[in-house]
Amino acid sequence: MYPCERVDLDFISDAPFRFVSTVELAISPEQLFEVLSDAQSWPQWAAVITKVTWTSPQPYDVGTTRTVHMRGGIVGDEEFLAWEPHSHMAFRFNEASTTSIAAFAEDYWIVPTEQGCHLTWVMAMKPGGGAARLGMRVGKPVMAWMFQRFLHNLRRYTDQRYR
Repeated sequence: MYPCERVDLDFISDAPFRFVSTVELAISPEQLFEVLSDAQSWPQWAAVITKVTWTSPQPYDVGTTRTVHMRGGIVGDEEFLAWEPHSHMAFRFNEASTTSIAAFAEDYWIVPTEQGCHLTWVMAMKPGGGAARLGMRVGKPVMAWMFQRFLHNLRRYTDQRYR
């Protein structure tokens, strides 16, 4: 594992590469937070994730850690920077299995609606090295499409889970 920059919440708005995706969900904020807290749910809707393991005991809060395994053999050790049940969570990578990730953070904002809730997800990255930076520039449109698709998958998953 390679160390990543220990970024704070400000990085999410200042990162060199940011991807913002949104979705309307027909579930309550409490149900969405339950899904996001469930390690088994992530591989069901976030196609790149193959396994999530919480490495801190419950109750989860700021400072909680977990390990995420992704396709392509990428592993990230995460630490939560925000944990406000039913409304906000954010985390960063403290370490990654590749040097192509210099800094990485995600931010999830949940707002109740009449029909359920609205989720805004921001993925913020700083690539490590010139080749990774070039790959991000070239691949940005495809990545933005893929991340929005994850949230459409999340909607299908939550529709089935909470029928």
